Amino acid sequence: MDSTQPSGPLVGFTVGVTAARRREELVALLRRRGARVVEAPALRILPLEEDAALRRATARCLTGPLDYVVATTGVGWRGWLSAADGWGYGARLAEVCREAVVLTRGPKATGAVRAGGLSETFSPVSEATDELLTWLLARDLPGRRIAVQEHGVPLDAFTAALSERGAEVIPIPVYRWGPPEDPSPLRRLVEQTVRRELHALTFTSAPAITAFLAVADELGLHEEVLTGLREDVLSVCVGPICARPLEEAGVAVLCPERGRLGAMVRTIEAALPARGRREFRSGAGVLVLQGNAVLIDGGPAVQLPPLLAAVLRALAEQPGRVLSRAELLRRVWATGQADQHAVEAAVARLRAALGGHARLVRTVPKRGYSLAAAI
Repeated sequence: MDSTQPSGPLVGFTVGVTAARRREELVALLRRRGARVVEAPALRILPLEEDAALRRATARCLTGPLDYVVATTGVGWRGWLSAADGWGYGARLAEVCREAVVLTRGPKATGAVRAGGLSETFSPVSEATDELLTWLLARDLPGRRIAVQEHGVPLDAFTAALSERGAEVIPIPVYRWGPPEDPSPLRRLVEQTVRRELHALTFTSAPAITAFLAVADELGLHEEVLTGLREDVLSVCVGPICARPLEEAGVAVLCPERGRLGAMVRTIEAALPARGRREFRSGAGVLVLQGNAVLIDGGPAVQLPPLLAAVLRALAEQPGRVLSRAELLRRVWATGQADQHAVEAAVARLRAALGGHARLVRTVPKRGYSLAAAI
């Protein structure tokens, strides 16, 4: 096995990344800490700068004063202003927005609005669209004109509630979420989640979760995926709004205090070793199991394939206790698509991976295998 893996607090851990935007940044942050990263974009952004619907919506905003403007994302707001500039509407749109009450959903949208020379009147601490709607519904809305910049999907319930109160709502479809150009990485990520080959799975948008679960449905693995996320694979979302689809499915989600990629990575950096690192004493010195990696007496990490790491973890649950081949088969090969010969082959491969420390995995004749270590 490769013993030249990078060092860091996440060595041995495998993290799935579903992000489309800023994926390279997130992957780099995780790899810098030693994690193995599986990239599988759940969605891709389809820009609508040339779309006739966006141009019509922008022109409609310019037919009269706007009373309220809702900015939901930084990238969407900047994209709208950029498209308007390209059509020669930029100065007029900026003036119309300047005369309106501007609402923003979160720091990124707020930053984009301020960068354009505007200032927001209200931005909910929770970054929730629901709070924006509550704030607007508390106002006198009949006859008011409200522009709502969408963020990947139509905000049908939001606009319907405002329309029912008598407002004229202008949806601004700056971009749409679409399926990835190549769906195979996402399908593999679903299967890896079921096989528990991931230690954590990250999401940066609620639509990405919806897309991930939709692929699980297509593969007939919906319940198996949810079981994996509930039991073994840590779900990490950039914020509570993003986390809602998983929480509604009964999955516990970890979110950073601040909705930033760096904060999310620091959350992973703290959580995975706390739940996936074990330390033992053996004749070879100190033995550390961390994710799929083994560190022996401070030496370089030995990276194990997921199957071999699962065998070693099963033996390490109670060092010194003998596990029969049948018991290892039940614990590690949950699908049942293996026999006791597969156990013997896996143990042989594990010993080969451990090299000079192969004797850590003891064979007890006619009984099974044990780990020659103590807590």
